[in-house]
Amino acid sequence: MTLLEWFKALEDTRIGEIVRESAFPYIEGAHVLGLALSVGTVVWFDLRLLGATMRSRPVQEVFRDLKVWMVAGFCLMFLSGALLFTAHAAKAYANVYFRAKIALIVLAGVNTAVYHLTIDRSRAEWSDAAIPPRGVRLAGLVSLVAWFSVIAAGRFFAYNL
Repeated sequence: MTLLEWFKALEDTRIGEIVRESAFPYIEGAHVLGLALSVGTVVWFDLRLLGATMRSRPVQEVFRDLKVWMVAGFCLMFLSGALLFTAHAAKAYANVYFRAKIALIVLAGVNTAVYHLTIDRSRAEWSDAAIPPRGVRLAGLVSLVAWFSVIAAGRFFAYNL
């Protein structure tokens, strides 16, 4: 079975049918809420990593305060996005904006993993700095660009279904 055939089969499931025919607006609303919670809090954290805001607060304190909202928002965004995907999986397969969105989500994930597995391990050394080191600021910038690009690709995808 090819990937396209698998996506078409997914779209033809009862879940795909329910989402497409009646639940789509509600799930899309949940997706936007998850996006606002997740990316909204990520933006605040990234701005702190850039040294653009909250300079008097240690990075680890900002992360601690935002982490639960980031995770909750991401979980809601991921689950609702998966459900939305079931409604139009075959169309998504052929859509360049959807492919770009997925690639950008992977980029954001890799950036996050690299940050937490490398740069963040020395956080005690720079957490209190008003302007963090260059690598920290670069991770924040890549995250901001990636997530704003994910949102843009998602909107283009939605308008080109």
